[in-house]
Amino acid sequence: MAQIIVHPKTALVDVPLQIRVTGLLPSQLIMLQASLTDERGELFQSQVFYKADENGEVDLEHAGALGGDYVGIHPMGLFWSMKPKKMLSRLLKRDVINSPFLVHLSVYDITKPFSSSPDSLMASETVERWYSTPGVQRIQLKEGRVRGALFLPPGDGPFPGVIDLFGGIGGLVEFRASLLASHGFATLALAYFAYDDLPKNLDVIDIEYFEEAADILLRHPKVFGTHPLVSAFLSSPLLLSIGMAMATFLKQVAATVCINGVFLAEQVVIKYRNEKFFSFSQHLERLRINELGLLAFYSAVGNPQEEANKHGLLPVERAEGHILFIVGEKDYSVNSKIHAEQVMEQLRRHGKNNATLLSYPGAGHLIEPPYSPLCVASMNPFIPRPVLWGGETIPHAEAQEHSWKEILKFLRHHLTPTSISKL
Repeated sequence: MAQIIVHPKTALVDVPLQIRVTGLLPSQLIMLQASLTDERGELFQSQVFYKADENGEVDLEHAGALGGDYVGIHPMGLFWSMKPKKMLSRLLKRDVINSPFLVHLSVYDITKPFSSSPDSLMASETVERWYSTPGVQRIQLKEGRVRGALFLPPGDGPFPGVIDLFGGIGGLVEFRASLLASHGFATLALAYFAYDDLPKNLDVIDIEYFEEAADILLRHPKVFGTHPLVSAFLSSPLLLSIGMAMATFLKQVAATVCINGVFLAEQVVIKYRNEKFFSFSQHLERLRINELGLLAFYSAVGNPQEEANKHGLLPVERAEGHILFIVGEKDYSVNSKIHAEQVMEQLRRHGKNNATLLSYPGAGHLIEPPYSPLCVASMNPFIPRPVLWGGETIPHAEAQEHSWKEILKFLRHHLTPTSISKL
């Protein structure tokens, strides 16, 4: 009798699984399916065809998929190749503490007339994919102007502190912060607009707000507090400029991870105390809408050096901490690589080598933790048309897996008291 064997059945979402199907006939053709329903009731699903070996087994570690949502040997392909049944849906975990994503794995006999009918179902298994490990604590934060959620790892600490921001969708996105806490970082998921009593729209980026958040994080008894340079900033689409401004102006920031974006002010003003940096131009006549009605911003953002001549660049050479740029070369939202290269060049001109660039061909804009499905396009609450993010499924999945390991390595290396004391 066919059986799906998965190890481990319960794990963090960034943990790879060992998946085998046993009890098949030699050389039997099967279809493997993975499906999950998110908290809004949206279905995500993948389907792949395999051929059993002479022992009647399919081991995803060694067996190559013959077709379906991918081809070749990809042990975690069932997860990262899942697609939404409803177009333009993005998989976002909302309750990161109390419930996992339940992923249902099924194997079907494709020799039956209807390959995914109940009659052709041979075996099934359910795995739990968590965004927090047992013992991670979530604390709602509402102190002074600052709004967010603090995630503390299990144990007494103290732990390195991280501030985690997402881009232009507003609100509070917590899934990466809880996952970082599961890896030993006291992580503040920080809201900065369209949340609670914060401004509904972002016209001015006041870096003093983020400085206040960093100080609150550093004062926590479970965060390293013997030296001011203990906070990291993990930036993501679309407002990388916030991360670069924090790295530039705030002495509390020892390390900065910037994932796809621009380092100039984007349609907003960046201010810190008496300094202001004004928005660069958007060339709206260059906006592109493809045949599916998806909006691509890629061509509308000006060249950073040209914009520097009009508005001036952030003085990133002031940054004392280390910076890790992660860019996808198939990002159809912004040309993030050229912006990262501009920062690297600006640092070099001032004799600094404190930045690293990881560039991934085939990766799109939304580079997320490993095994997350590629989101090529989705709705943004502040944009009337769906936005094209780009990316190719397999290269994007490889970029997510590699970059996440590099992010964790980078943060561990630069956010320890020993490394901080050398700055």
